[in-house]
Amino acid sequence: MSFKHLIYIFLLLTIPAVGVSQTATVSGKLKNTKNEPLENASISIIGSSKGVKSSPDGSYSLTIPANTNVTIGITYVGFKTIKKSFNLAPNQVEEYSPTMEINVVNIDGFEVSEEGNRSTTMKKIDPNLLNSLANPSGSFEAILKTFPGVNSNNELSSQYSVRGGNFDENLVYVNDIEVYRPFLIRSGRQEGLSFINSNMVDNVSFSAGGFEAKYGDKMSSVLDVHYKEPDEFAGSGTLSLQGAELHVEGASKNHRFTHITGARFRSNQYVLQSLDTDGEYRPIFMDIQTYLTYDISEKWEIGFLGNVALNRYNFIPQNRQTEFGTINEALQLSVFFDGQEIDQFQTYFGAISNTFRPKENIELKFITSAFSSLEDESLDIEGAYRISELERDLGSENFGEVKFDRGVGTFFDHARNRLDAAVLNLEHKGKIVKQRHTTFWGVKYQREMITDKLSEWAFVDSAGYFTPRPQDSIGYTNPAAQGEQLLELREVLKTDISLNSNRYNAYLQRSWQWEKDTVGYTFTLGGRVAYWDFNNEFLFSPRAGFSIKPNWKKDFLFRLSGGVYYQPPFYREMRDLDGIVNPDIKSQASYQAVLASDYNFKAWERPFKLTTEVYYKHMKNVIPYQIDNVRIRYFATNNANAYATGVDFKINGEFVKGVESWFSMSVMKTAEDLVDDFYFVDINSDGEEIIYGYTENDTPVETKRVEPGYIPRPTDQRFSFSLFFQDYIPKLPSFKMNISLHYATGLPFGPPQSRNRYEATLRIPPYRRVDLGFSYHAKSAEKQLKGKNPINTFNNIWVSLEVFNLLQINNVISYVWIEDVTGRNYAVPNFLTSRQLNLKIHFDF
Repeated sequence: MSFKHLIYIFLLLTIPAVGVSQTATVSGKLKNTKNEPLENASISIIGSSKGVKSSPDGSYSLTIPANTNVTIGITYVGFKTIKKSFNLAPNQVEEYSPTMEINVVNIDGFEVSEEGNRSTTMKKIDPNLLNSLANPSGSFEAILKTFPGVNSNNELSSQYSVRGGNFDENLVYVNDIEVYRPFLIRSGRQEGLSFINSNMVDNVSFSAGGFEAKYGDKMSSVLDVHYKEPDEFAGSGTLSLQGAELHVEGASKNHRFTHITGARFRSNQYVLQSLDTDGEYRPIFMDIQTYLTYDISEKWEIGFLGNVALNRYNFIPQNRQTEFGTINEALQLSVFFDGQEIDQFQTYFGAISNTFRPKENIELKFITSAFSSLEDESLDIEGAYRISELERDLGSENFGEVKFDRGVGTFFDHARNRLDAAVLNLEHKGKIVKQRHTTFWGVKYQREMITDKLSEWAFVDSAGYFTPRPQDSIGYTNPAAQGEQLLELREVLKTDISLNSNRYNAYLQRSWQWEKDTVGYTFTLGGRVAYWDFNNEFLFSPRAGFSIKPNWKKDFLFRLSGGVYYQPPFYREMRDLDGIVNPDIKSQASYQAVLASDYNFKAWERPFKLTTEVYYKHMKNVIPYQIDNVRIRYFATNNANAYATGVDFKINGEFVKGVESWFSMSVMKTAEDLVDDFYFVDINSDGEEIIYGYTENDTPVETKRVEPGYIPRPTDQRFSFSLFFQDYIPKLPSFKMNISLHYATGLPFGPPQSRNRYEATLRIPPYRRVDLGFSYHAKSAEKQLKGKNPINTFNNIWVSLEVFNLLQINNVISYVWIEDVTGRNYAVPNFLTSRQLNLKIHFDF
């Protein structure tokens, strides 16, 4: 081979190498339409595996080949993909900072939108989905009940439990301000409207545990809601058999002032008429909320959030008839009532926020807020009851009718309760966003003022009379010689408490993001400190999270998060079953670890996501409690240890093209050990435990002390399954259907008036419910009627028919205990609502 040929070969080999070495750079910052940075967006060269991720401040820098046409793609979950072509000179740096828009798929009213940072436990929720959900309560929280790890056995209530926690263990924020649930509520039918107005919601995030230090001090979950800051005039309204809603929003011409206001009116009278107890139900729930913002300058914004809620529940019961028991022992409870219940719950809330941004990457926020709750409960109801056995012989002409009466009796329930609570807050929050890390901090002062006056008691008599004989009863010629006759009451609660206290807390958190060998990592570390002057308790709560996104062909991400989650007691946890406040109460502590996997994939050429989370929570200084309907009664002592462990699954995606549905499943166990509980049992000569009245050999020869150890907690729901499914007719997409299904195993409960937690060994039947909704998109913005038809004022009109409790399943929420003349107690179920229809019209303009 000649020397000239060798030169040619050398040039052929080196020219490509020289070409590859010629590169250019595309860099910039990615933001959404609200000018917020987008972290973890993917920026890559189309047709190549080369790509980068955006930093917490939205910045990125991508190296591309020079002197050639190159198309880059920018993707972010829930946002429209951006494609842009470049042909840059060697070493040229081109700035490209597009604004990414949320990807909303709209199929005649169906909207699918999901955005969020996969590396955290906070998951985004599309608030528009509530309009598609057949929902008896009308609350925003109904959508949460279809998520894994979230349970609720009461369709009338907005309350929910998460991974073995109770209703009081959930944080709820609206515009960075914590909101509270009512104190005196006994049942879902009293509850009224949820604080969150879904018509005003802009974005929502939810975490079922393992959340960051910037969120507060509770043990179960956090729901973070932010209201809209609109940029143009719009509004919406809803009319249904259960009430009405209206909201209006808009902005000034220069967009410096924005406003959004919503009003709601609701009455559950129509739904409550399906309960076992007949009577006059007169619930009236109404509220009005407003959120205003004004930009004083480009760097300074002030905002006001206000809410007034007036809820009134009047109930005059007449009679009740409930059938219960088994095939071999079919029973019926008949009750005739006299009296009424009048409850009033008034809530006032106001908050002023000042947000200052001295630089593009720095935000300083100062919040002043006040919350006031005035709650009155007045109850005087007398009932005369009869327990009857029903004829169960299929061949009898009287099958299903009363065979004989087992007992009669009378009960009387009385309550005069009033609670006034006020909570004042001063708070500062801040954050600094840099290229590879973000720092959050905050300090807060809270003043609590509570006045509580309780007076309630109940009387049950199974012998047929209500009061003792008078002093001059037969057989006594001298009334003074007769001994005192006492009327024994049960569940007596008398208290008059005034409590003022101060809380102080602060947090500091930093998140890092980096990439090595095309593997993405994030790490978050933070801590909270808290002090309460009521018990002089100081707390430190460290929390951390780590995620890794391997460079695999399949789109997997793995997360590990956890820490120490304290829950300082609020007033409800401090008051025991007798209404006495425990001055030595301490904070409950939960040590949590959550391991999760997040897998995005395609099936049938459509996007899907499979999420799996395994968790373990070890809890100390636990305050035991009892649950009756939605009322939680605490023992007000830190005398238990507990744990909760389980696994959650959720798969969501386009099972029907263009619309999102999901399936959720949870397996969970939670138990507690009261350190000071025990009881004694008698043992006979056969070595058997004596059950008096049943054991033949009932002569004790030995007494044993038994320590129950770990027992199921009141929220121990071992298995639950939920689905939310949407569908439409392809050739008639204006006709749509949605269905929600819930199944959950039964919760523990125990005998009446028992304060022994170990006796709660019985189980409520499983909760099973199916709600179905049909809707028709009668008017869209693209469909304009001829002439000056007033309907053209509306952009969209939907007409919906909802079927609640489609399968007519009698779900049990609690039990009322009835005693006959022999002293035998019967657990009579309190059933929830039966099948109901609801007609709804929703419009926007």
